[in-house]
Amino acid sequence: MASWGCPHEVGGRCGKVNDLPCDPGMKGCVLAGRFFFIGSEEKNRRLREKQARPAGEAGNDAPASGSD
Repeated sequence: MASWGCPHEVGGRCGKVNDLPCDPGMKGCVLAGRFFFIGSEEKNRRLREKQARPAGEAGNDAPASGSD
């Protein structure tokens, strides 16, 4: 059996999000919007928003086209 540990979690507290109790996927967590969490629609909202965006709208993913 494998396990995963967050490098920001120390003693059950999040060193990245104001020393709050660690809750993977909470707002500000490095996992938020990157992974799917079973049983938590609130944590999955950002991931679903990112998946719904049309290709190329995600910001700097595509190189800017310019005319000379």
